[in-house]
Amino acid sequence: MPIYEYECKKCGKIFEIYQRLSEKSEDLKCPVCGEPKPVKRVSSFSSCGSGGYSGGYASGGSGSCGGGHSGFG
Repeated sequence: MPIYEYECKKCGKIFEIYQRLSEKSEDLKCPVCGEPKPVKRVSSFSSCGSGGYSGGYASGGSGSCGGGHSGFG
C-alpha cells in the first residue's frame, strides 16, 4: 500500500498516510485540527544505501544521494 503525504490547508500540518489507490483524499481529515480535504503533496523518494532507487538517471546522475547531476538544467 503506498504512502502519501498531505498538507492541511487550515493549520499547515504535514502528515503521511497509507492509502489504497481506490481511496479518495476527499474522505481524509487533518489529524491535528480535523479540517477535511487536505492537499496531496508531491514528495521526493530516496532510499540511499538501501539498494533501492537512488533518484539518479541511467546516464549516471546521482540524484539526491550525493551531489552530481540532478537531471535538471
